[in-house]
Amino acid sequence: MRAWKVLPLAAVAAACVEQPAARPPVTAPPLAAPATPADLYGTLFQAVQMRRIFADGKTFVDAVPRRDPAAIMADYRAAPPADDAALKAFVLANFDVPAEAPTVAPSAERPPLADHIRALWPQLTRPPLVPRAGSSALALPRRYVVPGGRFREMYYWDSYFTMLGLESDGHGDLTRDMIEDFVSLVARYGHVPNGTRSYYVSRSQPPFLYLMMGLVPDVDRATQARWLDALIAEHGFWIAQRSVAMPDGATLQRYGDARFTPRDESWREDVETGAGDRQRYNDLRAGAESGWDFSSRWLADGRTLATIDTTRIVPVDLNSLLYGMERAIATRCRALGRACAGDFDRMADTRRAAIERWLWSADEGRYGDFDLTAGRLRAGVTAATAYPLFTGVAAPGRGARAADTIARVLLAPNGLRTTTVATGQQWDKPNGWAPLQWIAVGGVARYGRDDVARMIGTRFLATVEREYRASGKLLEKYDVEESRPGGGGEYPTQDGFGWTNGVTRALQERFAR
Repeated sequence: MRAWKVLPLAAVAAACVEQPAARPPVTAPPLAAPATPADLYGTLFQAVQMRRIFADGKTFVDAVPRRDPAAIMADYRAAPPADDAALKAFVLANFDVPAEAPTVAPSAERPPLADHIRALWPQLTRPPLVPRAGSSALALPRRYVVPGGRFREMYYWDSYFTMLGLESDGHGDLTRDMIEDFVSLVARYGHVPNGTRSYYVSRSQPPFLYLMMGLVPDVDRATQARWLDALIAEHGFWIAQRSVAMPDGATLQRYGDARFTPRDESWREDVETGAGDRQRYNDLRAGAESGWDFSSRWLADGRTLATIDTTRIVPVDLNSLLYGMERAIATRCRALGRACAGDFDRMADTRRAAIERWLWSADEGRYGDFDLTAGRLRAGVTAATAYPLFTGVAAPGRGARAADTIARVLLAPNGLRTTTVATGQQWDKPNGWAPLQWIAVGGVARYGRDDVARMIGTRFLATVEREYRASGKLLEKYDVEESRPGGGGEYPTQDGFGWTNGVTRALQERFAR
């Protein structure tokens, strides 16, 4: 396990107590991470996953035991099933297994796309959740929206882009419910998990909580204080758990995970890729924390998943979002009369200087990811170059140059490419993803390139519309070179789909389509 530089938090925490300082601590100690299905079911779990008893590795980890896990395991050890059929029968007798997402035959009728999305929100909304005993699901006190398909739970960064559509369609109450769910997760675990399952708690995802809160400006002072406490706690997680030292001693953050084992939900795939290498398992998990699982961004040779080294990369998107979080926390500190505003402004200023020094390529006119092993930026333009523009960390001249690079290199006939290399991974060319379209549209427009923003947004909208007219579906990702469903990755392209719905409605509103 590598040693990572960790920043002291005591001074920051002390400065963030509301004045006068007669209130409870900013955060309670987080709960211990819950046991995952791999922890609970050991050899049974490994047999089910490695023998592919279910086509999707996510099926068993989302199953709910019908009785005490210890009793199930005692019976399994006493009489191990003789073959795959017997093993499946044992699982079905002892667990309630989630059904596959139903495939609905599309109607010949096609209401307008916006009307179709409005009709999807109730289908993707779930009530407050009190999990059954033994479930991998995490409790949630308020309603929430799932992406759809195999994704039966609430996900962290997905939800911001989903909320954009909820806001467009007048569901601000649901946006606020989901924010409260995330705040409750920070209170319990010290960070927002990747998703609301026990097997996701060891990692987070790109920190969009501050941006979600920015969608709901009119909240009472007590709520503002609770939300600020959650942001400060989340910031502390990234600083304490994900910090790395740059060559000059500056500190930035990287993606990671607390575990060094295959992912529960992709156990067989990770075992085959990791081949027993604990660090490689951790790098696969870190790639999942990035949300870009997987991409040439994280591959040492730029093409082969077995060379993944995510934890050796200092990512521009994460650090740009943390800059935005620090500015947002400073603003909220000032609004509540807390003494922490200056501290977080100074942290943001320090981060900006480090980003501009280490994550910018003057020769290529782009922002990128720093390779700690090689001591330089990793090669290649990716859509992550739009993040410093989106959060405003980029210097004006550099932001303008990066916008030109985005238009010249990443803009495809049907939207924004994710990268410029085709590896078969889903976060690479030719795929385009709804969240990255929104980040790029907002980023280039912030630096005066409304023309590029309109091209990105309207081309992607046309792609979504064409697929909807053809199949009746909104998809997780699209091939923006050929205007067809996207491909690659560990599972089939999903439809539903939360963040595509949200970004589509927000782009329609922005460009009056």
